[in-house]
Amino acid sequence: MPLQENCFIPFKESIDSYVLPEQFTYPFYYQPHPLCLLAAKELQNYLNTQKEWQHNFGLTDNKETAIGKMFGVLLVKNNNNEIGYLAAFSGKLADSNHLPKFVPPVFDMLADDGFFITEQLEINRLNDQIENLQKNPQILEFNTSLSAERESSILQIKEHREKIIQARKVRKSKRIYAAEELNTIDFLQLKEQLSRQSIQEKNQLKDLNLYWNKRTKKAEDKLNQLTTIITTLKNQRSKLSASLQQKLFDQYLFLNQKGLEKSLCDIFSQTPQLVPPAGSGECAAPKLLQYAFQQDMKPLAMAEFWWGASPKSEIRKHQNYYAACHGKCQPILGHMLEGIAMDENPLLINPAKGKIIDIVYEDKVMLVINKPAEFLSVPGKTIKDSVYLRIKQSYPGATGPLIVHRLDMSTSGLMLIALTGEAHKNLQKQFIKRLVKKRYVALLDGSVTADEGEIDLPLRVDLNDRPRQLVCYEHGKTAKTQWKVIHRKNNQSRVYFYPITGRTHQLRVHSAHLNGLNTPILGDDLYGKIADRLHLHAESIEFKHPVSRQLLHFEIEADF
Repeated sequence: MPLQENCFIPFKESIDSYVLPEQFTYPFYYQPHPLCLLAAKELQNYLNTQKEWQHNFGLTDNKETAIGKMFGVLLVKNNNNEIGYLAAFSGKLADSNHLPKFVPPVFDMLADDGFFITEQLEINRLNDQIENLQKNPQILEFNTSLSAERESSILQIKEHREKIIQARKVRKSKRIYAAEELNTIDFLQLKEQLSRQSIQEKNQLKDLNLYWNKRTKKAEDKLNQLTTIITTLKNQRSKLSASLQQKLFDQYLFLNQKGLEKSLCDIFSQTPQLVPPAGSGECAAPKLLQYAFQQDMKPLAMAEFWWGASPKSEIRKHQNYYAACHGKCQPILGHMLEGIAMDENPLLINPAKGKIIDIVYEDKVMLVINKPAEFLSVPGKTIKDSVYLRIKQSYPGATGPLIVHRLDMSTSGLMLIALTGEAHKNLQKQFIKRLVKKRYVALLDGSVTADEGEIDLPLRVDLNDRPRQLVCYEHGKTAKTQWKVIHRKNNQSRVYFYPITGRTHQLRVHSAHLNGLNTPILGDDLYGKIADRLHLHAESIEFKHPVSRQLLHFEIEADF
């Protein structure tokens, strides 16, 4: 499909009072430029009022079938030196890749004359065949029969083996007795007789194995007659899917400002995953940049926001702004933005510079410290300054691994440090057995309606956007948090958290998730909105001293 000609959108109001950005947005951690906020406001007004297409975002009552979407705006300068913006959505919208006002996809897999729909129909046909074949009641019947044969086989062979063991013990006793009581001839005759018994039992075991092998093989053959065709169809489906995926990868070609074009496979061949994740290239940011480069527009800044109901697993809030994802977009945007002057990556700046660690308690075997916010517990990939490094420098004679437990970089509060190996082992054991009592205090960005409760939402890492966490009932690890509201004021809630488990970002996700408190912690740059800091503080901790076994309790109020 040819490029749409009406994707450049002039601002409806004068932007003379705005200052243009000096550098392009760093896509993976940013605060939207004022002109991007204005563009997003105009786009959101359009989404609220347009009647040209329909999509259930879940903003009304019908939330069961709701599908929220990520939208993006790209501030650009066109060939006439006019400032305006482009708009895009991730994936498809209203079952279409092409809608008025939005840039087209990098590759339109939904084109009527394209290979994708044709081959996808063939894969769907195979899916239907497999599903219908799997419904055959004889499969369950033959499976049950085969399981019964195998169980009977195991049971009878086990019983026979036990008989052999018992008979062997009896023969051994007889040989011992005969050696002492019988003459040589009678002893030799008895040994011969016992040997024949042993051989007979072994032959019986061999025959029993052959008998049951034949029976289970017959049952397997009956089942295989029905399942072989299913396996063949599954293999065929797998090959078709892999072939279709490869064809798609080859069609996604991404430009940069130099005019250099690279395919998905070329881009991801230089990454640890080697193969592009499903859906790569369908996000809003690559679509926007691709169109800008094709139309010789200069990208100035960008922003992406979520519109609609939150998904069930990841945390997305209506109208909140989000960074581009790492797994799918980082390699692509790395190519597309090559040579463009960008804002500095704030994640490469040491946030702990100039901050000090307060020692709350100290003895020969351990410390209790008050970690500042925006301070790593352990060295990161690029920033080495951390609690571990500072303590290592201050206590060069320490023999323990030092770090007993961690706090997120953005979380402030109490941490235990072990100066000896024995203390470290003891304190970690207390954490593992959940003998350590911890209380966090947080300021939530909204008013929580209930007063207290317990959240039970299993968590796992988002493989396409680390370090984000997802709620996942299939692969997630158990995560439980008790909570209690302290007070509410100015549409904010001050809350105590009592973590029962200690998963990564547990309190942050349990706060923000739809099925948790549905209210992010103030300043949560991953699951809420960026502010001066994350308002989460490890306020109190109680444990037994690793040597004296004395019960110790420490408490430090949050500075927010």
